[in-house]
Amino acid sequence: MAKKPAKAAPASDDGDFILHSLQEAFEAKKRYAASEAEMLEFYRQMLLIRRFEEKAGQLYGLGLIGGFCHLYIGQEAVAIGLQSALDPDRDSVITGYRDHGHMLAYGIDSKVIMAELTGRESGISRGKGGSMHMFSTEHKFYGGHGIVGAQVALGGGLALAHQYNNDGGLCLAYFGDGAANQGQVYETFNMAALWKLPIVFVIENNGYAMGTAVKRGSAETEFYRRGTAFRIPGMKVNGMDVLEVRAAAEVAFAHARSGKGPVLMECNTYRYRGHSMSDPAKYRTREEVQEQREHHDPIEGLKKTLIEAGKTEDELKAIDKAIRADVAAAADFAETSPEPAPSELYTDVLVGEY
Repeated sequence: MAKKPAKAAPASDDGDFILHSLQEAFEAKKRYAASEAEMLEFYRQMLLIRRFEEKAGQLYGLGLIGGFCHLYIGQEAVAIGLQSALDPDRDSVITGYRDHGHMLAYGIDSKVIMAELTGRESGISRGKGGSMHMFSTEHKFYGGHGIVGAQVALGGGLALAHQYNNDGGLCLAYFGDGAANQGQVYETFNMAALWKLPIVFVIENNGYAMGTAVKRGSAETEFYRRGTAFRIPGMKVNGMDVLEVRAAAEVAFAHARSGKGPVLMECNTYRYRGHSMSDPAKYRTREEVQEQREHHDPIEGLKKTLIEAGKTEDELKAIDKAIRADVAAAADFAETSPEPAPSELYTDVLVGEY
C-alpha cells in the first residue's frame, strides 16, 4: 500500500512564508524600469526636497522658523519612490514630524510649505502647524505628528475608512526606527492584520532614533521582520535607491489593494543632518556621514544613471538652477507673507461640552 504524502502545513502557519511572501515578486523587479522622463522627474523631485530643506535650515538659523525643525536631507528617495506610485485621488498619507519631504513628494506647492514653516497666514495650515504638524485634507495628507508613533494608529483608522468606503484607496503610514518600538504600533499591526486593512507601514530606518543607534535600542534590528507575529509580510528595501523603492512600492501597493491586508516595508536610509536642528549629532563620526554622501547618496546615484543614459552635466545643472530659483522664491514668499491675525488664536479650536 502506497504511503500517503505528508500533509503540508498551511502557508499561514509558516512564519518564513509570511515574512518572505512578497520578496520574490520584489526581487524579480528589484529596480523599477523607469523611462528617461520618469527618471528626470524623480531627479527633479528629490533635488527639490534637498534644496528646500537646505533653505529651511538656513531660515531656521536666521530665527525665521521657530520650534523644532527636522530635515529630510539624505532620505529623499524614500518619499519620492513611494509616493510616485500612489493614486492621489484615492490614497492617503500620514507621517511623523519629519514631514516636509513627504509634502513636497506629493506635489504640494513649496511656497505654502515654506510659509507654514515660518508661521505665516498663507501656510498650508495657516501658520498654526509649523514644521511638525502640517496637514492637507485636500491632498489626503493627514500630518505631520509630533508624538512619536502616534500617527501609525491614526493610519490604521485611515485604512479602515478606505475599506469601509470601498474606495479602492490605501493608507501609506510612515514612521521611524525609534517609533518602531512604540506599543501603539503593534496594536495597529494586530488590528490591521485581523481586519485585512489596506495599509502599507513604512519604517524609514535612518540608523538613529534621535541620537541612539539602532543596535543599542532595538533587540530586533531587522525591522521588516517585526510584523511576522501578526502574519504581515515584510520587505527590506534599499531606501537610498529611488528606483528600488519604486519597485517595492508597486509590489506592496498591489498586495494591499487586493484585499490581502497590510505590508511592512523597511527602507534603510540615512539622514545627513542631526535629528533636528538643535542636534549636533556628536554620536556619529564625520567619516561615517561622508561615506554615505560619497557612496550612497540617492540624488548622485540617479544622476549617474541619467548620465549613463545620455543626459549631460549641463542639462542636470539647469534643473538644479531652476530648483534653486523656485526655492528662493518660496523663501521670499514666506518672508513677505503676513503672520496670522491675533484673532486666529480663537479659530480652529475644538471645544467640547461636558
